[in-house]
Amino acid sequence: MSAEEEKALTGGCLCGAVRYEIEGAPKGDVAHCHCSMCRRAAGSVAVTWFTIDPARLTFTQGAPARYRSSEKGERTFCGACGSPLTFWHAEFPDDLDVTLGTLDRPEDMPATLNIWTQSRLPWLHLDEHLPDREDAGDAAP
Repeated sequence: MSAEEEKALTGGCLCGAVRYEIEGAPKGDVAHCHCSMCRRAAGSVAVTWFTIDPARLTFTQGAPARYRSSEKGERTFCGACGSPLTFWHAEFPDDLDVTLGTLDRPEDMPATLNIWTQSRLPWLHLDEHLPDREDAGDAAP
């Protein structure tokens, strides 16, 4: 394992009630999700996610609240301030998506892809140089 893979990622919610640590490097793309569910869950025009192995996430302070946002999806968030933290989908049980904006250093992980672009708001021009996918493909949000 390289030094970069051994380096833990840390982050947490807005109020600091929930903190987490992720061992090792993310897997796959860092994706701007344009789906309407993510928009509503975050109160934002898009949400940027990165994917990890769920076993590599440890909550080091507090515990997130959970919400089943669909028959196959579950989201976690801070029960105190509402910050969205993770998304898990039953069809991808070995993947857990984490909101990039909750990282302590999100600037270290630039986006690589736009997903669910058929739902993109027509006036939103976010990272237009990145490839688009109309659905999530093998990315899970």
